[in-house]
Amino acid sequence: MNLLDILQFAEEYLKKYSFSKSRLESEMLIADVLHLDRLSLYVNYDRMLQEEEKLEIKRYLYQMAKTQKSFRELREEREEVNFQEENKKLLQQSIDYLKKYGVPNAKLDAEYIFAEVLQVNRNMLKLYLHREIAEKEKQNLREKLIQRGKFRKPLQYILGKWEFYGYEFITDERALIPRADTEILVEQAKILSLEKENPSILDIGTGSGVIAITLAKEVPEAEVLGIDKSEKALSLAKENKEYQLVRNVSFLQSDLFEALQGKRFDIIVSNPPYISQEEYEDLMPEVKKYEPKNALTDEGDGYSFYQKIIQQANSHLERKGYLLFEVGYQQAQQVKEWMEEENFEGIYIAEDYGGHQRVVLGRKGGEK
Repeated sequence: MNLLDILQFAEEYLKKYSFSKSRLESEMLIADVLHLDRLSLYVNYDRMLQEEEKLEIKRYLYQMAKTQKSFRELREEREEVNFQEENKKLLQQSIDYLKKYGVPNAKLDAEYIFAEVLQVNRNMLKLYLHREIAEKEKQNLREKLIQRGKFRKPLQYILGKWEFYGYEFITDERALIPRADTEILVEQAKILSLEKENPSILDIGTGSGVIAITLAKEVPEAEVLGIDKSEKALSLAKENKEYQLVRNVSFLQSDLFEALQGKRFDIIVSNPPYISQEEYEDLMPEVKKYEPKNALTDEGDGYSFYQKIIQQANSHLERKGYLLFEVGYQQAQQVKEWMEEENFEGIYIAEDYGGHQRVVLGRKGGEK
């Protein structure tokens, strides 16, 4: 959207709300936001606006329509009462509070909480710190900061939503928090799905459903099934399905392949509980206290689910079907060896963005 486009948009918007001098008001508003004089607007008519400039213009338009005040009146009020320094101080105090309780990434978490309470994008937060934060909002901030700091509740559960692979998902204590590392598993499965016509995909241990739903959205010709032993996790997965308005995915309660007798798939993916009991004891309080233990660890060496799935996968894969796992630290080689023992071919280990071995995949080979 260029300068002329936004000028025309603003004029029409103010006309709709009965501003008699909508063109003049629009020129004054946009000139102020862009730090130009009114005549220069037309010299620079084809200038493309940055996203934050468009947001600031739209914020003013909304306030003008809501209050029926001219831009000049709003501008004078803004100059008269500017809460930016007070709010910056409040934000810094919030960061210091989280640091006191040992919260990692305290600055980032505080910004996310502020953005959530003020109902703005975190990247645009600084643009909105000039306005007064109401007492009700401050109380909401305090409550969320206490949850994050004193009680070490995960940020994702406090916000109730989190992004995975560019999609927003509902997050709560019924299932694990979606993590960026798991996007590598999705990416590899998506690539392999190109080899199949109308692929059938199984997600074992689907949890909140983010893997299954993301694959359903990214591969719309696929039919995706997510299974999990936990009723609570499945209820969250179904909510996320509705939230994402996706139809080519379904969910079923099953302990591994128990409820899938006779069913075969082109692709099987799994991010199973792979943390050992010993490692589990050393996890951060956010994880141990709030995320479901049975989705994190097998309460043994962390390998049991890999073994069980690998041993049964051939019976549930179509000819030349693929099996993919997310794996933990230093687990890739052992998982690769077990897959080789079960005649999987073309076994490949993919690394995550940090250079760690993160996904092991292989193609079903000949029958044993």
